[in-house]
Amino acid sequence: MEGNHAATPRWIAGIEPAKELLTATGTQILEMECRQQPAKLNELLHAYANDPALRTQLLKLRELAAGHGPILFLGMGASYCSAIGASTLLQSHGRSSFTLDAGEWLHYGVSTWRDAALSVLLTTSGESAELVELFNRGAGLPLELICNNPASTCWRLAKHRFPILAGPEYGNATKTYTNAAAAAIVLASEMLDLDWRRDAEHAARSFADDLDRIFAGRSDLESFCRGAANIEIIGRGAAYGGAIMSALTIREMSGFRAAPHTGAGFRHGPNLDVDEMHVAIIFALGGAAELGVRLASECNRKGGKVVLVSTEDHEANPKLFPVKLHAVAEPWEGITSLLAPQALTLAMVERTGCRLAPRFQYGAMEQ
Repeated sequence: MEGNHAATPRWIAGIEPAKELLTATGTQILEMECRQQPAKLNELLHAYANDPALRTQLLKLRELAAGHGPILFLGMGASYCSAIGASTLLQSHGRSSFTLDAGEWLHYGVSTWRDAALSVLLTTSGESAELVELFNRGAGLPLELICNNPASTCWRLAKHRFPILAGPEYGNATKTYTNAAAAAIVLASEMLDLDWRRDAEHAARSFADDLDRIFAGRSDLESFCRGAANIEIIGRGAAYGGAIMSALTIREMSGFRAAPHTGAGFRHGPNLDVDEMHVAIIFALGGAAELGVRLASECNRKGGKVVLVSTEDHEANPKLFPVKLHAVAEPWEGITSLLAPQALTLAMVERTGCRLAPRFQYGAMEQ
C-alpha cells in the first residue's frame, strides 16, 4: 500500500555498515578510523598515480586549469580546510588560488564566479545543501568535484569528478580529511605539471611511522594538556588547514573548546591573554617553521604551555611538550600535522568519554 514503504537508508558513503560496527562506541570508532588513515592514503596515491581513468581525468584537469583567472577550492568544515594545502601550493608557484567557504561563496560570491579559471568543489558526503546548490548554479562553468560518495547528488551532477577513496567514515573527519587533502594536493600538482609521486610516497611512509609512535604516547600528551582553560592551535600555510581540522576534532569528539589560528592571526590578539591556564599547539612546520618556534618561546615566557610539533629536536620541560615528526615536502605537512591533535583527542575521550556518537546514515542536509 502506498506510504507504507520504509525509506531507503542513506548509508554513509553509500555503503551499508557491517553489523559489528553498529554497537561500537565513538571512542572505538575514532581510534579505528585514525589507524585506517595510512592504508587509505596509500590506496588513494596508488590510484591517482596508476588508474587509467583517473590519469585521463587529471589530463583534462590540466587543460581546464590553463585558463585565465584564479583556481578556487570551495568546501565547508573539514572539506574546506582539506583544500588549504592545495591553494598554498599553487600560490607558492605563482598561480593565483584561494580556498573559500562554500556557504559564504554561495550567498555572496557567485556573482563573480565567471572570473575564476576553475573551481574545485569538495564534499565528503556529496549531499551538502550548499554544494548541491553550487553545482546547480554553476552549470556551464568549469567545475571539478572531490567527493567520497559516488552514490551522491553532487557526484551525479558533476561532469568532472575525483574520488576521495576513504571508505565509510562514522566519526568525525579523519581519513576523509587526510585523503581529501592528498587528492587536492595531487590536483594542484597536476595543474602545475609537477611530479608529486616521490614526495607523496615519502609523506605517506612518514605519516604511518609517526602515527604509531605518537599514538603510543598519547596519555602523556593528554596529561600535559589537562587542566587548560582553552587550547589554541596555530599553523601557517598547509598546516593552517591541519590546525582547523585539529580544533574541529577536539571540539566534536570531546566537547572541549579549541580554536584554530594562523601564526599572524594569533599574534594579533589571542596571544595577549596567554597565561598559565593556556595551552597552545603550535605547528612549527614548512617554510615558516622558525616563526612557530619563536612563538612557542614567547608563549612559554608568558607562562603558557606549548605542544610544539616540529621536525627538529627540542628539549621537554614542564611548559614544553615537543612532538617530533618526520620532515615532509611542502605542502604535505597539512596532513602529518594532524597526528598530535588526533592522539590528544583520543586520549581525552578515553579518559572522559566521547561526545559524538557514531553516525551511520546521512541526516537532513540543510543550509
